[in-house]
Amino acid sequence: MKEDQILCACSAYERKYYLNPRFYSLPDQIQDELQILAVTMTEDVGGVFTMEFDEDGCLYMSAMAEENDFAFDEIGSHLKIKQYQSRYADLMEELEEYYRTFFLSRDGDAGLREERGE
Repeated sequence: MKEDQILCACSAYERKYYLNPRFYSLPDQIQDELQILAVTMTEDVGGVFTMEFDEDGCLYMSAMAEENDFAFDEIGSHLKIKQYQSRYADLMEELEEYYRTFFLSRDGDAGLREERGE
């Protein structure tokens, strides 16, 4: 079973943004939009925000906090994620299609060749 694949993450604690190097081939405009989205999220609610692909290529967002982080806005994080899902629905669909096309299909082709003994 494959693990989830992190697209990007941002930490309010370390004040850092991370884009997985596997996705450097995304257009600069999309990379910039992801960074703005992630940084805005952590600025608004705190904690750590991640965007990940599951094993089927579905993109999901999550926010979490360190233990005893009383400044983290858990309710706000859920509301902000719902807002992002609506506002950026087209972008999310395009990213899922990109991931399925360039990552899942390659992995699937490699697995199929292994099964055939190629």
